[in-house]
Order: sequence, then C-alpha cells, then structure tokens
Amino acid sequence: MQFLRDIALGFNSLVKALRFIRANRFHYYMIIPAILMLFIYYLGAKLLSRHISLEVSNMNEITWLLLYLLIEISIAVLMMKFAKYLVIAVLSPLISAISRKTEKILTGKTYSFSKEQLIQDLKRAYRIILRNLMWEYTFFLIIFIVSYFGWEEPRKSPVFYLTFVIGFFYYGFGFLDYILERKRFDIQTSVAFVRKHRGLAVSIGAVYSLMILVPVDIGKLFNWGSFMDAPIVFLGNFFLHLILWLLASAAPIVAIVMATISMNELEKNVNLPEERNSLSED
Repeated sequence: MQFLRDIALGFNSLVKALRFIRANRFHYYMIIPAILMLFIYYLGAKLLSRHISLEVSNMNEITWLLLYLLIEISIAVLMMKFAKYLVIAVLSPLISAISRKTEKILTGKTYSFSKEQLIQDLKRAYRIILRNLMWEYTFFLIIFIVSYFGWEEPRKSPVFYLTFVIGFFYYGFGFLDYILERKRFDIQTSVAFVRKHRGLAVSIGAVYSLMILVPVDIGKLFNWGSFMDAPIVFLGNFFLHLILWLLASAAPIVAIVMATISMNELEKNVNLPEERNSLSED
C-alpha cells in the first residue's frame, strides 16, 4: 500500500509541477538543458552511424565475436544510462537552485548559500550518481544474463522489462536526494528513505526517463538541404523534432519540481526529522 500511495503521490505531482513551472516562468531554465541535449543527441547520432561487420568461420572466432558483442552491448548500455546521469551531473547546480527556489515559493523557507556548501552538495550529487549508475548496471547485467539463457531474444523477455523499472527508481532517487540533502539526510539515511518510498522514486524517474528518451533526430533540425524538395514534409518533421527536443530539455526541470512538490506534500503527513532519526538508528 505504501508503494501505491507513493506512486500516486509522484504522478499527482506531475500535473502540479507543470502548472507550477508555467505560473512561475520556470520554462526559461530550459535553455541550458536544451544546449546540453543537442550535444548528447549529436554524440548519439555519431555512435548509431557506426557499422559492425565481422565474419566468423570457426569456434575461436565465434568466441571472440561473442566477447566483442558483450563489450559492445556493455558500452552501448553504459552510454545510454550515462547520458541520463550526465544530464543530472552537469546540471547539478541548476537542479539544486531550482529545487531551492521551488521550496521557497511553496513554503517560504530559505536556505543559506555558500560556496563551500555548494561544493559539498556537488560532491554528494556526483557520489550518488556514480553509486546509482553502478548499481543499475549491475542489475542490468544480471537480468540480461538470465534473459539470455531463458529466451532467444533477451530484450523481449518479460524479465528484461524490470531493467526499466530499476532505472526509473535510480533516476528518481537522484532527484529526491537534492531535497533530502537539504533536509540534512546523510547518504546512508537518504538511501534508506528512498527505499522506503521507492514508489515515489519510480514515478519521478519514469517521467524523467520517458521525457528524455524521446527519439530526436537533430538532422531534422539543422539539415535544411532537402527543404526545397518537399517543404511541407520538411517543416512537419522540423517542428515535430523541435517539440521532442524541447520535451527532452524540460525533463530535468519537470523532474526536480515534481520531486520538490512531492516531498513538500509528504512532509505534511510525515515528520521528516523523526523519520530521519529512526532511519539513522536502523
């Protein structure tokens, strides 16, 4: 029941977050993520353009091929996962500032700012990101191996879909930790809190992941060579991918506002200092 209540709390905060962003003109914060997303999509397009062509004729070559494919899959997965964490890592100062401003608007609470505290916050954010990335990758490998031996196409196995839910959890964890750090939760206590409210982390991470995973083709935005051949088709594709690009750029802004609103709602029903102390004792 706790899991379902937290799931509902997270998704209910999505509508509130969208209204909040519009009412407080937070959409201007999208400029920096938009630039970052262009770089990520450009890098992704370069990776997708690579072609692998290997011929095998004996068992030794088959063994090396399987090893090569395992390395390729691992690199591809890490790049895909890393791209999402890269957005959070690079935008950490912006995300933290948005969360503080959101809480100030919601509650009137202000937090003292110092260069030293900012450095500590960034160090903690990077530690959390690295921890979550490694754990998510570990679970992915376990699930992939199980799926590989149980199904001909591992990615189509029912078990494989667990990797998405696990990813949602860790992405949501990353956003929630910005608020938990501000509430003086140490990393161990923060981990225990998010595990207890994993439904909230999953819902926030799901929104972030689905928004940032939209299929943007940057060639449709900047390659105008085919405009004269079919202008209507070109413009249709241009505006479609422009909207998708803006949607992906808004993902970290929406997610952190969701997390802050959700934690504010949760704090109305839960005494966070008492819960923090009880989790620390456990």
